[in-house]
Amino acid sequence: MDPIIIILTGTVVVLFCIIVLKLHAVISLLLAALVTGLLTSPDLIYSYATHSGMTTHEAQEFSNLVIGKRLANAFGNTSAKIGILIALASILGTALMRSGGAERIVRGVLSLFGKKRTSLALLSGSFTLAIPVFFDTVFYLMIPIVKSMSIRDPKKFSMYLMMVMAGGVMAHSLIPPTPGPLFVAEEMGIDLGTMIIGGLVVGSITSLSGYLFGKWASKRWVLPMRDTPDISIDDLKQFSAKENKDLPSLWLSLMPVVLPIILITGNTISKMLVDGREAILSPFEKGATNFFAIVGDANIALTLAAGVGIYLLWVRLKDVKKFQKFIYESLTSAGVIILITSAGGAFGQMLQQTGIGIRIENLAANYQMALLPMAFIITAAVRSAQGSATVAMVTAIGVMSGLGSSAGLQFHPVYLALAIGCGSKIFAWMNDSAFWIILRMSGMDEKETIRHFSLLLTVMAISGLIAVMILSKVFPLI
Repeated sequence: MDPIIIILTGTVVVLFCIIVLKLHAVISLLLAALVTGLLTSPDLIYSYATHSGMTTHEAQEFSNLVIGKRLANAFGNTSAKIGILIALASILGTALMRSGGAERIVRGVLSLFGKKRTSLALLSGSFTLAIPVFFDTVFYLMIPIVKSMSIRDPKKFSMYLMMVMAGGVMAHSLIPPTPGPLFVAEEMGIDLGTMIIGGLVVGSITSLSGYLFGKWASKRWVLPMRDTPDISIDDLKQFSAKENKDLPSLWLSLMPVVLPIILITGNTISKMLVDGREAILSPFEKGATNFFAIVGDANIALTLAAGVGIYLLWVRLKDVKKFQKFIYESLTSAGVIILITSAGGAFGQMLQQTGIGIRIENLAANYQMALLPMAFIITAAVRSAQGSATVAMVTAIGVMSGLGSSAGLQFHPVYLALAIGCGSKIFAWMNDSAFWIILRMSGMDEKETIRHFSLLLTVMAISGLIAVMILSKVFPLI
């Protein structure tokens, strides 16, 4: 069966289960993944495996796995990537909100930027944080602040939420050292400095378009604040009514947020500085690199941050029963999110195993279009089909690297890389684990998440493509 038909069938199953049957997202996604896996023949799986770099023997073994094993492996792979992070982030978020730390940060931000510039502060702040830190982590760190800030003006909740998403999401696909743009730059021989500058310029434009869409969408669609498992609206109101003397200090409140950013950024920078110089490093440089390699891992960095958050919560509460209750609630909430995101990841991986990337490569070879829109469309098609921005970028560069050399570029290849990056952000939906993380942690339903997240990304992606095409004409850099 053609991969496109399989993917359409899987999509219909998940939408039917969620919208019509009203089944829980975990069950719906697992059913869709199961149907997709059953429809995918061993030959398609074998082609996908060899295309992914497996040896002939490994690909044969992989294609012979029973559907239950493949589904369990796909579920486990996603859980391995995000399970610990979600659990720690849930503890951290609960600790910040229940201790009053998030409220204290909000007051600091408002005093620094003013209430009128709060949206821009969230936009620029999340954009800056997302350069060295994955978007998921940025969202975990920012959502407690968004909730505490929105309790003052609930009508601004959707605006503040979209500012965090608009600022943080594009850096993941445009600015190294995140894996997608780093891989594309290396494959195309683009200087990292050029890629970073280009990513910053186009990323700023897309974030601005996200800001404008956020202003429009927040007026058109009402998004009420709701109680979430980690904290209720009434509890947030109680913290907003407290005086500063009844809240923790600003530096201690900021520590759980700033610490993982420093550690992860330090690891990223140290890797860039020592790359290619391993043989001539001094003992101090080796020690610093090893230190950041350990504590700069996202899981370890969030563990340390959660530890600070737990300390902050205990100092403020000094009540064993309440302390245990809040930690238990945070882990219960995290468990549901982990299940949903892992099921979504499993669905996405089963879609990948249909060989949709290979199918789109073949289609691209037969339909010649303008190079930049073609790169964008190929990446967008793969992203929408299987849910991973990084996989979409890797697939697109595999197609475009051959076409680009034969076409004779009339502009710097960085523009092609940026078009691929923008294409990887179009319309994230139910096969994307980030979709479910945002849905659960913000209290939205599926329809609201599509409006405020998926459409936001689509607007930003298209505006990014337009910006890249204009810049390639005005400043071809050759």
